[in-house]
Amino acid sequence: MYHYTAIVTCLAVALHFFFALQVARARALYGVKLPAIMGNPDFERVYRIQMNTLEWAPIFLPSLWLFAIYIGDAAAAAVGAVWVIGRIVYFLGYREAVPKRTPGFAIQALACTVLWVGALGGAVWRLVH
Repeated sequence: MYHYTAIVTCLAVALHFFFALQVARARALYGVKLPAIMGNPDFERVYRIQMNTLEWAPIFLPSLWLFAIYIGDAAAAAVGAVWVIGRIVYFLGYREAVPKRTPGFAIQALACTVLWVGALGGAVWRLVH
């Protein structure tokens, strides 16, 4: 069973839900009416946090689960938790200013890379052995 990976997946989903709520809050706060996504730089940064997280989901989630299958549940969950932390750091920095997004982005990108390389390596290893 993959209990730890499931917990991290639920945390990632909860984080994305939180980001969606932040976009709704920012719309009201900055007066950005639907369907607009531009007009206020503070709103646009919050919106980009949500969209960038959504853009990374198809990289993160399959890599997380394949890593869990081929390498191990606890290791996948640990690296997945680093990804979640990276997204939180990204959120905290990016909502303040564009240049402050870089540390969080680097953390989550590194975690995703580890997950993907580990998943690929594990799959290839099992294939040839």
